[in-house]
Amino acid sequence: MYVERPYPGLACVWQRNTPSAAVGRIVPDGCTDIIYSASSGEVFVAGPDTVGYVTPVRPGALFGVRFGPGVGPSAFGVPAVELRDQRVPLEELWGPSSRLEDALGSADNPCSVLASAAVTRLRETPPEPVVGAIASAVSSSSVGELAWSLGLSTRQLHRRSLTAFGYGPKVLHRVLRFDRAVKLAWAGEPFADIAHRTGYADQAHLSREVRELAGVPLGQLIRP
Repeated sequence: MYVERPYPGLACVWQRNTPSAAVGRIVPDGCTDIIYSASSGEVFVAGPDTVGYVTPVRPGALFGVRFGPGVGPSAFGVPAVELRDQRVPLEELWGPSSRLEDALGSADNPCSVLASAAVTRLRETPPEPVVGAIASAVSSSSVGELAWSLGLSTRQLHRRSLTAFGYGPKVLHRVLRFDRAVKLAWAGEPFADIAHRTGYADQAHLSREVRELAGVPLGQLIRP
């Protein structure tokens, strides 16, 4: 069972309970997460992914906080490109975290503990305003137009994108468009309508992109 809920300053907090060993499919969404495993006590960061993959899921509960695209790296203190497709122990980024681990181990709601720590870090080192501008406009502008609107060269835009998102602007556009399409599919929208609403040329284009980024067709990806 997977449940997520909104949390001020973050994309969401979430919890997954798995009664027995299973496998899960992770797909790109442009986000970064801090994840706590109640069974092992591990706390780690999941960086922005470039492609989908299947991963084993141990029995037990996972608790996570999710930073929106471009937000997490400012809290971690490293460029997003260094976290891309990586799973990194949180202590490698924040230093020894025994207090946090102790608080998580004794908490009735570990998500609140993680969220409080994450929001505190964001208050100390908030992302640059340009990060939100890139995320908002990358899907509706060409790279040149976006760079011009932000007063950047295309090379500067590319470097800023790698630092904040882990991707260049073209890949970021693909990932964010894919994420919107998947969310609409989960909501029950017809695939042809999804392709039109999210800027794909047609349903065949949507299908190709989903296969490339998720590794499976859209219908299989959203199958319960």
